[in-house]
Amino acid sequence: MEIHHSAVILLLLLSMPFSTQGQPEKIKPGYQKFLNQHFGPDMNEQKCTSEIRNKKITGTDNSCKDVNTFIKANSDNIKAVCGKAGTPQGGNLFKSNQPFPVIICKLKSGERHPKCEYRGVKDTRYIVLGCEEGWPVHYDKDIIDVKKTG
Repeated sequence: MEIHHSAVILLLLLSMPFSTQGQPEKIKPGYQKFLNQHFGPDMNEQKCTSEIRNKKITGTDNSCKDVNTFIKANSDNIKAVCGKAGTPQGGNLFKSNQPFPVIICKLKSGERHPKCEYRGVKDTRYIVLGCEEGWPVHYDKDIIDVKKTG
């Protein structure tokens, strides 16, 4: 059986994650760093220390990061915050129109990677993302869903 080069190319294109199609080259490093630090569809409170250690998430000078938030959603829903599913907040910031499930990992002990220990908390929050050309590149903050708490 003979496989044509065009069939192989088509197969490769179809196997690419849909969420990166059309992404400008200059955005890729920031988007990949964002995903590494904040994309956590399978994350739970018990995984904070291991995930942060495995992904080598640190503060400046290899110090332990005080807080890191993982968003428990698919990448397309997160990306949509930079468009129709978000509200501009000024500059390049967009606030999600709907709250997202998140895991907030707070530093419990340690000063330098890899000796950082974290405690995780599950919550639902609005997220504020820094976006470039419609792609999330920075997790700015989260906002407590006051309808849920009050």
